[in-house]
Amino acid sequence: MGDTLTNIRKFAAPSLLALAIATPALAVPPDFKAKADALLAEAYPADGPGASVVVTEHGKIIYQGSRGLADVEAKRPIDPQTVFRMGSITKQFAAAVVLQLAAEGKIKLGDPISTYLPAYPAPANTATVAQLLNHTSGIQSYTSIPGWMVEANTARSYTTEQLVAVFKDLPPPSKPGEQWSYNNSGYVLVGALIEAVTGQPWQVEVDRRIVKPLGLKSIRYGVEENAVPAMAKGYTINGGKLAPSMKIHMSVPAAAGALLGTPTDLAAWGYALHHNKVVSPPFYAQMIAPTKLSDGSTAPYGFGIEPESLRGETAIGHSGGIFGFSTDSIYVPSKDIFVAVFANSDSPATAPAIAMRRLAALAIDNPFPAFQTIALDSKAVEPMLGVYRFADTERVVSMRDGKIYARRRGAPEAEVHPAGEGRFHYGPNELSWFRLAADSAGKPVMEMHGNGNDEPTLGQWSGPVPAMAATVALAPEALARFVGTYESPMGKLEVTRDEAGLTLHVPRQQPAPLRPISDHDFMFDRVEAKISFSEKDGKVSGLVIDQGGKQLPATRD
Repeated sequence: MGDTLTNIRKFAAPSLLALAIATPALAVPPDFKAKADALLAEAYPADGPGASVVVTEHGKIIYQGSRGLADVEAKRPIDPQTVFRMGSITKQFAAAVVLQLAAEGKIKLGDPISTYLPAYPAPANTATVAQLLNHTSGIQSYTSIPGWMVEANTARSYTTEQLVAVFKDLPPPSKPGEQWSYNNSGYVLVGALIEAVTGQPWQVEVDRRIVKPLGLKSIRYGVEENAVPAMAKGYTINGGKLAPSMKIHMSVPAAAGALLGTPTDLAAWGYALHHNKVVSPPFYAQMIAPTKLSDGSTAPYGFGIEPESLRGETAIGHSGGIFGFSTDSIYVPSKDIFVAVFANSDSPATAPAIAMRRLAALAIDNPFPAFQTIALDSKAVEPMLGVYRFADTERVVSMRDGKIYARRRGAPEAEVHPAGEGRFHYGPNELSWFRLAADSAGKPVMEMHGNGNDEPTLGQWSGPVPAMAATVALAPEALARFVGTYESPMGKLEVTRDEAGLTLHVPRQQPAPLRPISDHDFMFDRVEAKISFSEKDGKVSGLVIDQGGKQLPATRD
């Protein structure tokens, strides 16, 4: 339902790569298999959580690959039959059922949800069916309720009615149609709507209308995962180490993310959906169209699926993220190419979005640029260091200890690597890169190629690297006071101490050091945030994360 990316690539062992390949289609480059093999081997470790991949053209498998372990403890390898939690890819299945019901005249997309769910309270009940599907309902998303996404809530089962009760009485953050905001509650209500109209559980309708007619044998409701022999185990990073993922009963994601499946079956679904075998052309056109907001602007999202682009080509896709799993997929209509990558970690070595886009770019014979790292010419770079102002953000380029770092305001700092001619790349697990150059007036500019786009966005140099708050020295006993666990809206935070100082552990992210700037304030430099600890009755009682003017409180356990 939401994705967190952490690089855990630290394994080295003999390859467990397993591949099956069909007859190549003419449109795919002749060296595609070899390059895809290499990409998959580079992206995922052989002896840790990994991924399963499929590429199809005109509905035929042209590449199928897997790498890594479905069960790390048992050393069971991932293969094409391995089943994964699909997460939010589920949404397009639920949306398709609603569109089928609309085609049958049983639902009208413009009707308020009160038409079908009369017990749902005002004012949120004025949101339309379409606004549930495109994330503009304004209803409170239950996965964003502070403190709710903890194991005490997620590890137990819910009926649809019980899950709706979690959020139905909360005030809507916005009015229907006013803004786009990814909303899992909206799709819980999509499931409730399907149940109200058909009299059947939403997943039964998905199975009856889609899974069985298309022969998608692996796709099923996630509550059944313990009975699936080929089910992958899900993993995370906890305290910098590989660990089983947080527990979740698969009734919790409901129609927002509860389906299981293989990439192969998702590809079969994708071919059927994009060739008018699931919903009729008029409804399909609405499904993949951008969403229009009440102010006339648009958001790049349809009904459970997103219109996007890949290397200049129109594309359609959707990702998924759920405890222990990350997934992504894309369809390129002009080439009739479909790619899916499923990983059994919510902190994978390479985000499926990156591996998927690299594979898709290879398949359409327009790969992303490949960079070779060269030695850093620090004298040439020094005049270019500083803050670059873009239309919607700022980026800071700095240098220390002979390395170059770049950071977008409010985001983690990342080391970048010189590739010559003023170019810098983020390493093999990122698509973005940038070039530092001088404009016609001789002033530094940053040409940012976000997501590997050929056309850059330009940032103008606006000043030197901001001075960092000075580090203060604190005695070990002073640091020890802050060690402990803290409950926050994004889960349990942990503060630990070693000889180097304090470290903050955030769920599904790599731990990072805290740098003291006073006796109770610390800088979390990785994301340019300030951590302030509070006291009550002489004891540390909580902390507040201040990042970009937004404050996130946490209470000590």
